[in-house]
Amino acid sequence: MSGAQTAIEIRAARPLDAGTVGAILGANVDATPWLPRVHTRAEEVMFAADMIDAGWVTTARTDAGVVGFLALQGTEIQALYVAPDAQNRAAGTALLDHAKQQSTRLGLWSFARNTGANRFYERAGFAPVQHTDGAGNDVGLPDIRYEWHADKETL
Repeated sequence: MSGAQTAIEIRAARPLDAGTVGAILGANVDATPWLPRVHTRAEEVMFAADMIDAGWVTTARTDAGVVGFLALQGTEIQALYVAPDAQNRAAGTALLDHAKQQSTRLGLWSFARNTGANRFYERAGFAPVQHTDGAGNDVGLPDIRYEWHADKETL
């Protein structure tokens, strides 16, 4: 992508977006040296398709196509990923802001080593409420529970 800022459209994912959503997920795993790959690329696409079929996924689109997605199950953010080459260009913020408009509270888990994402969530008003040793996640890495409440949002 070029350095120029492009308009971001937020919309519900369509079934045909599953390949792109799965590829964004896989690209983030590939770009994170400390994160072990525990799922095949095919499994990532199937996971994306299942989340889309469940109605959880919202995509961020630019002129380049889908550049990010957020999967929201009720008030729980199951996944938020932006393509590595589209990061730091407002797609993640647009997705998170859209999710905040849907609820007065949100929760999510982030890996403790994912310091960039953790700073992003904290800047967005999420507060860490629990730290674990990773025994409860599929890769066994320490993680952090974050929560956001609309009534605690600072303007």
